[in-house]
Amino acid sequence: MIKLKWLGHSCFRAEYEGQAVVLDPFAPGSVPGFRDIDETAGMVLCSHQHHDHNYTAGVRLSGDTSHFKVTALETFHDGCGGEQRGANLVHILEAGSVSIAHMGDIGCMPGPEAIEQLRGVTAMLIPVGGFYTVGPEEAMEIVRAVNPRVVIPMHYRSSSFGFDVLGTVEEFLGLCGNVTRLGSDSAEITGDMAPGTLVFEYK
Repeated sequence: MIKLKWLGHSCFRAEYEGQAVVLDPFAPGSVPGFRDIDETAGMVLCSHQHHDHNYTAGVRLSGDTSHFKVTALETFHDGCGGEQRGANLVHILEAGSVSIAHMGDIGCMPGPEAIEQLRGVTAMLIPVGGFYTVGPEEAMEIVRAVNPRVVIPMHYRSSSFGFDVLGTVEEFLGLCGNVTRLGSDSAEITGDMAPGTLVFEYK
């Protein structure tokens, strides 16, 4: 079981047996409506070097992460081979019997080799707000290709947070089945959890 906490935007904290990894921390004030990142973890991973994804100074490095296996897959931040926004790394975290794929700011369908490595992950964290990344329909195409057990949308706006140019989560949810609104910013990801889409609530 990996405990996953949404820290806002595309930033998550993954914890397994007391070890923690933080993914895509954003710089103070860079994303409207979210508190500054102030975490302690054994590792921090960034999908790319944009200020709303690479604030490693917000994470104090402490402790061990030997329980985690990390795989990085090269993808693109746009649909034109990186010419517009550059490269993007997808990170797959594995611990125990659980695997979590953080898609970063992916802007297109991953290549066949990446799809093969992603196929069947326990959970996929995927941007759905469009403009800078894939939008709802493109995100769903990726989900269908990979077939994760659980889908967790990120990188969208609401009435209280996010960039104005992003779409809300609702259009993506309209394409999903078995949507669960957690009412929490945290969830336990297990290998036998019910398939579906989990919507975290920012606290």
